[in-house]
Amino acid sequence: MEMTKIYEKAPAKINLLLDVLRKREDGFHEVEMIMTMVDVADRLEMEELPRDQIVLTSQVGFIPLDEKNLAFQAARLLKERYGVTRGVYMHLDKQIPVAAGLAGGSSDAAAALRGLNRLWDLQLPLSELEALGAELGSDVPFCIRGGTALATGRGERLESLQAPPQCWVILAKPPINVSTADVYGKFRVNDLKSHPSIPDMLSAISRQSFPDMCAALGNVLESVTLHRYPEVKQIKDCMVRAGADGVLMSGSGPTVFGLVSKEIKVARVYNALRGFCKEVFVARMLT
Repeated sequence: MEMTKIYEKAPAKINLLLDVLRKREDGFHEVEMIMTMVDVADRLEMEELPRDQIVLTSQVGFIPLDEKNLAFQAARLLKERYGVTRGVYMHLDKQIPVAAGLAGGSSDAAAALRGLNRLWDLQLPLSELEALGAELGSDVPFCIRGGTALATGRGERLESLQAPPQCWVILAKPPINVSTADVYGKFRVNDLKSHPSIPDMLSAISRQSFPDMCAALGNVLESVTLHRYPEVKQIKDCMVRAGADGVLMSGSGPTVFGLVSKEIKVARVYNALRGFCKEVFVARMLT
């Protein structure tokens, strides 16, 4: 018989705003973030295995394909929690740069939860998938829901927002990997001179004002990453000089994105960046 195949897209996310309010008693940080998705995406293909086993493959050789992989962990969590005794073969077509601040791993885990919910006919509501996702990582619930959202708590409490004004997003990742845990570990909330404004960003999005959205961009983790990795600051400066309308590091870095409203500027920014780094992508916001 023909095996059912299920496909899920796992888009990258960027933080239009990332603020850290304090360190919590549980060791996590209390955050406020406004996140949205761009159309650079991994793709996950899933089909049932005749034996009770999780098998994960990928076309790239530098990512773990076992318990260290979040998509693998997502499959195992569903099996253990719901007593699933069916196996799955998953193939991950990896396009999002790894350890880049773009939540590639979290989005893969979200795609696995959504896809296996269908493949194994578990019929779990979205809210339950989001709760499971929160056990795997702070960005997973957002990646399950998608779209644009205000995230609070440690990132797991979500309020959906309308899509930001449509624009081009140019992503550049320098050839370094940055550990999120590392950046948060070195981050000192008391050293911050100022915080980005959530109300300003929410207002810009609700009025669909592209210039105001660019003006409201902010990420407090830049204070750590830019200091430790001068390459990231170089890329930011390069994007600004080339004429990007708004420039920010995504997540804990090291990827930097530039927002551009006019297509004519896209090539200029892209070409300027190619001198600095190999991994440069041109994307659109997913609206």
